[in-house]
Amino acid sequence: MPELIRELEARSPGGPPHSGSLAGLLQADERPARAELRRQIARLELELGELFISAFPKGGVSYEIPAAGGPRVLGIGELEQLRDTLLDGVAEVKGILADQGYVEERNREFLERVIAEPERYHWVRISNEDIGEPGCRHYHSKPRYGILGMIMGWWRVKVSSGCPLAKGRSRPLAPDGEEAA
Repeated sequence: MPELIRELEARSPGGPPHSGSLAGLLQADERPARAELRRQIARLELELGELFISAFPKGGVSYEIPAAGGPRVLGIGELEQLRDTLLDGVAEVKGILADQGYVEERNREFLERVIAEPERYHWVRISNEDIGEPGCRHYHSKPRYGILGMIMGWWRVKVSSGCPLAKGRSRPLAPDGEEAA
């Protein structure tokens, strides 16, 4: 390859305009394309990270970026391939989040109907996770006053208080494995 570069430099009158060699000219022409590809890759990585953070408690969102095969300078083709892979990943994550948002919105609408008319939705139980909210709260359509409420058609939506209370500290164990007094 060096022989070919020297031969091409010898044939061209006045030599190449950039850095005195054909290799310098080729690198100078690649530089803007490489910079633009790196800028696009950085923007896509940032967007993928933001999507992962926005969906963090729910999970189901992949943020992995495939390795390029070891430490080295990537060529333009490899940078384009990485950019395209990131584009596909961002599109896939956006689709997953859109699907989850649609299901959660439908569940919120269903919860509103259950709260408005609990007598139509017997024994329905909806959790905060179903509507995209954090916490352990549940909404449960139940009869008021037990069996009498079932017979009379007295239904209500009972809202749980949330997560169970934490238990207190246990007693320390004695060296023989028994609880200390």
